[in-house]
Parts: sequence; structure tokens; C-alpha cells
Amino acid sequence: MNEILTPFEVKMNKTMDNLREEYASIRAGRANPHLLDKLKVDYYGMPTGLQQVANISVPEARVIMIQPWESKMIKEIEKAILASDIGITPSNDGKIIRLTFPELTEDRRKDLSKDVRKKAEEAKVAIRNIRRDANDTIKKAGKEISEDEVKKMETDAQKMTDRFIEEIDKVAADKTKEIMTV
Repeated sequence: MNEILTPFEVKMNKTMDNLREEYASIRAGRANPHLLDKLKVDYYGMPTGLQQVANISVPEARVIMIQPWESKMIKEIEKAILASDIGITPSNDGKIIRLTFPELTEDRRKDLSKDVRKKAEEAKVAIRNIRRDANDTIKKAGKEISEDEVKKMETDAQKMTDRFIEEIDKVAADKTKEIMTV
């Protein structure tokens, strides 16, 4: 790969990583501890990641168990969960918070799969924008390199774009299949 295209490949990889993170936060009827990754809890006045104040586990397929290291954090954790867009009401027994995920309805599954397609399309647009930036950079570099080199780099940029678009389609299809599986 050409050194001119390397930074653009790095950007495309970051786009893919971002898409995967977004897909991890979409709940598919199963308990996924990654749903709580972005959740911040008020810990002595500081917004702190939930993983830093509690142990998170998945004892059953549709239950996430949160065990705070300090019992007084239960109220703060519940408040953060209720304020988030997770859409699940926590229950606690004084020591442990449980999040029970209901089975998804058919309509909810369809909505989630639409959301998956929308996020995939946004990622594809981002990849194409990166390709456009790469082509602009190649054209600017065209003053110092031969026309054949310019054509070859543009072809390489297109191949790289096609590879990432294909990967986005595959990741989106896998996530859709996961959501639609009852």
C-alpha cells in the first residue's frame, strides 16, 4: 500500500471500529454487558464509567447483574440506568442490581434492523467521503508523480473502499440476523 493511502486506510478502520461499537450497543433480546459501556455514574461528584464502580456479569442469557463495590452506589447506578436510553427498569435487592431483558417483539426487531441498516449506510457514506479525500490528495500529489502512478493509486483507493463497504455489509447482515433470531 502506498504511503499516501495509509492514513486514509487508518480512517476507514476507525469508521469500522465505530460501527462495531454502535452495533454492540444495540440490544438484540440477549443480555450484552457492552450496553453499559457508555454509562456514566456520579461517583463522589465525578462522572465515572460503570465498570469502574461495579462488577458486571451475565449469569443468564437475558439478565445483566451489576454488583457495586460500595453499597451506597446502588441508587446512583439505578439513577444512571433510568436516565439512559437502555429502556430497562433496574431491580435491586440492596446488594445487587439486575437488568432483565424482555423478549423482543416482532415490530421491535424490525425497528432495530432498520436502525442497523441506517447505521451501515452512514458508515458507507463516511467510507466514500474518506475515498474522496484520498482521491483529492492523490490529485494534488499528481504534480510530483507520473500519470500512471496517479491512476494506480486511484485504483488502489477504490479497491480499499470496496473492501470496507463489503465488510460493512457483512457486519450489518450478521447484526440483522442476530436481531431477527428469536
